[in-house]
Amino acid sequence: MGKAARHLRPLALLLGAALAMSTTACGGAGEASPAAESVDISGPISGQSINYWSMWKEGEPQQKVIAKAIADFQQETGATVSVQWQGRSNTEKLVPALNTNNVPDLVDGTFAKLAPVIGDTGQASPLTSVYAHQIDGKPVKALIPEKFTSAGVFNGEDGQPWMVPYSVSSDAIWFDAAKHPELKAKPPASWDEFIKVLDRLKAGGTAPIAADGDVAGYNSMWFVTSMLRLKGSGSFKALVEDKSGAAWDDPAVLEAAKKVESLVKGGYLNSGYNASKFPAQQQLWANGSAALMLNGSWTPTETGTYAAPGFDYSSFQFPSIDSKPASARVDFIGFAVPAKSKNQVPAQRLAAFLLGSKYQNALGTEAKVLPVRADAPVAPAVASVKAAIDAAPATHLQNDGVTFPGYMEKVFFPKDDELFLGKSSASEFVAKMKAAQIQYWKDNG
Repeated sequence: MGKAARHLRPLALLLGAALAMSTTACGGAGEASPAAESVDISGPISGQSINYWSMWKEGEPQQKVIAKAIADFQQETGATVSVQWQGRSNTEKLVPALNTNNVPDLVDGTFAKLAPVIGDTGQASPLTSVYAHQIDGKPVKALIPEKFTSAGVFNGEDGQPWMVPYSVSSDAIWFDAAKHPELKAKPPASWDEFIKVLDRLKAGGTAPIAADGDVAGYNSMWFVTSMLRLKGSGSFKALVEDKSGAAWDDPAVLEAAKKVESLVKGGYLNSGYNASKFPAQQQLWANGSAALMLNGSWTPTETGTYAAPGFDYSSFQFPSIDSKPASARVDFIGFAVPAKSKNQVPAQRLAAFLLGSKYQNALGTEAKVLPVRADAPVAPAVASVKAAIDAAPATHLQNDGVTFPGYMEKVFFPKDDELFLGKSSASEFVAKMKAAQIQYWKDNG
């Protein structure tokens, strides 16, 4: 995925700018625009036009698939699509546009970026008609796994969906199956088994875990996922939402921090990780200098150009702790239609169109990402992640869905980095986070 995936690596890092701007943009546009209503999108749309702001740049694998879909859409419907391949800045550009009457009809992006800008501000159109629209003989709602929609993550305050996902990303602990077939045959299922694997790798002279310590979003996966393994999906968000800070006194929070501390103290992280600059450690891992790396589903494509010859990408899920049912992380990329769009019907039809099997299959096999449809095939390198998502009883969002302005960037990441880089103990981390969270909510209501 290379450049196409990099928007996902620092998703948490990118949130800050979008969130900061969204807090200043909500008022004017939201107050000026009445609540949008669901529209009938079943009729003919020949001669109608759409202005689409895309998060992809020309030449990226996803862009090529979507461009083909647009060409087919225009031929089949007679509608015209004017697309601007803006790249990852499209959401930031959307913020000031929402305060005007010159808004795009359709925009795509990650859930984490679209939610605070348009989804949570009442400035998106309800897409109920898209979910009911027939694609390949089935309503769109039936094509999206129920585990993705059951929690209402795409729903606005009115209870109607504002986003239609077309692809997903996830994370996993990656390894070279050619070099470590034993991990593919029997991946560690529990934390104790995981530590045994790390001890065996270390004893054999292989650095167990590679990590670029300067990427806070990556570092945070260890604590956040440990917390979710201990208390389930939604537990980290509930921890963050506690304005009193008392939730940080829960013994499970300290236990999650101690899991991270044990990796540091156990010497399981590759030498130099705490002073590395991305992608140095990632490259070392891909060249076989370290066995494991916790990273996103974009890893095979992002590292493919410099991986060791014969590298066979495989992965296993973050191990369970206390035998709790383990959810899989699923982050969404999809479409939203601004409430101010003057071309609601064709815009919503195009959003539905990309759920067709032809384009979902192409996203999986040509773009080598994870399509939202469970029946779409994927490239072998990401098959292990898809299988884990399919098997998971539930899912969770990156950072458990925490999108409070500035919280992750200014409060959590700096202190979590101290824990992960060995500069704070588990107990010190918890105490610092409790105090910082209390102050955050005092400052932010």
